[in-house]
Amino acid sequence: MKTNNNGFTLVEIMIVVAIIGLLAAIAIPSFIKARNTSQQNACINVLRLIESGKEQAALTHKWIDGMEVTTSIVNTYVKGNTTPDCPGGGIYTYNVIGTNAICSITSPTSHRLPVGQ
Repeated sequence: MKTNNNGFTLVEIMIVVAIIGLLAAIAIPSFIKARNTSQQNACINVLRLIESGKEQAALTHKWIDGMEVTTSIVNTYVKGNTTPDCPGGGIYTYNVIGTNAICSITSPTSHRLPVGQ
């Protein structure tokens, strides 16, 4: 007598689905953490570019510490001649000369320049 074994059983399919679910449960949080870290690092690098533009504008226009900056003038010293976009969706505030520019994102990870940079 000939038997027909051409398919998978329900138990086999359920085991495969459970393994895929377990792998997804492990991988997705790691992916989200890596994405947030890369957005934070990219944002901090943009803040460094803004600070560099502020310093160049201050030297050119003889601005002193505590003076308000003109965003459009600073942007001429930033690549693209415009305020860069935060990769995390935040908004940049240039602040006065002598104070670091900041990003509006504060949680879950802060998009801020380290002190002294």
